[in-house]
Amino acid sequence: MSDTPVKQQNTAAFYGQSVASFAVAMAATGIGIYQLNANAWVRGFLAIAVLYLVTSAFTLAKVIRDRQEAGQVVSRVDQARLEKLLAEHDPFEKI
Repeated sequence: MSDTPVKQQNTAAFYGQSVASFAVAMAATGIGIYQLNANAWVRGFLAIAVLYLVTSAFTLAKVIRDRQEAGQVVSRVDQARLEKLLAEHDPFEKI
């Protein structure tokens, strides 16, 4: 395991752009729902639906990230086992 993969990190600009984009999208949706020509029940329902959609998206992103990280750990463990077997194997050993 001499070649460990480099952990990818996001830049501050990418993080800032992501946060700003999320804030603008939520603000635009909130203003749109507030300005909607409908009664309070309809606007409330849409607001709750948007909040549910946002939390579901965050949860889905977390689950996908966790599954990918678990796959990387399993891959590293399997690679370490293989390297150990190869290091212990003597091809010139008489059977």
